[in-house]
Amino acid sequence: MSHRPRKRFGQHFLHDPGVIQKIVASIDPAADDLIVEIGPGEGAITIPLLDRVGTMHAIEIDRDVIRSLESRCRTHGNLLLHNADALRFDFTTLAVPGSALRIVGNLPYNISTPLLFHLLRQRDVIHDMHFMLQREVVERMAAGPGSRKYGRLTVMLAAYCRVERLFDIGPGAFRPPPRVHSSMVRLTPFTSAPFPNPRPDAFSAIVNRAFSMRRKTLRNALKGMVSVETMIAVHCDPGSRPETLTAAQFALLAAGSDIQSDGE
Repeated sequence: MSHRPRKRFGQHFLHDPGVIQKIVASIDPAADDLIVEIGPGEGAITIPLLDRVGTMHAIEIDRDVIRSLESRCRTHGNLLLHNADALRFDFTTLAVPGSALRIVGNLPYNISTPLLFHLLRQRDVIHDMHFMLQREVVERMAAGPGSRKYGRLTVMLAAYCRVERLFDIGPGAFRPPPRVHSSMVRLTPFTSAPFPNPRPDAFSAIVNRAFSMRRKTLRNALKGMVSVETMIAVHCDPGSRPETLTAAQFALLAAGSDIQSDGE
């Protein structure tokens, strides 16, 4: 018996066999991988992953889903279910020495961005992440400087992980069909930083301010945070718009900013 998707949890259950096979192939799990699924739903991805790895974790907020999922997965392996809100879950508690987490999931559209930031803060225990997200969100994640979709999410991700847009998924692959198209994306945290970022708190604050005022020039958007002299010193035109800067340039602005961080 299928579970009735709940709107308040943003549930859209994947059911297309071809898409499921493509997703599992893109993850390509090995038998000893430590996989954690966020929002397993009816187990469309869970079961084929469990068949490959034998034991895995799943974070599910809906108690009714958990009951049916336990029954579906019982003969496929050892599914360790955590009835919790992924936005508040401490993923570091699942890590074991020598084996970083591989996180997968069909993320609800209404929490996708805050959940990505929550996971970024725990990236030290994460090997990679494979997510189904709203196509528009993935386009923003993978956008290049100067494009309309380039913004805060793009820059923050670029500082900490590699973003790979894999393939698109139509609404018909889900039950009920969402009103938007989805995309599959792979995020791989960097093992070494792609550029110096000595003041991550200032970096985050400057990126947030800049893109909340993206129609203003850097001179006006970052007034009181970064001096014009600092902008010029790090070769950033004070008259340019935020979307023209690379993530590395934002890190340079943060390093020379007037922001007082904790401990400074």
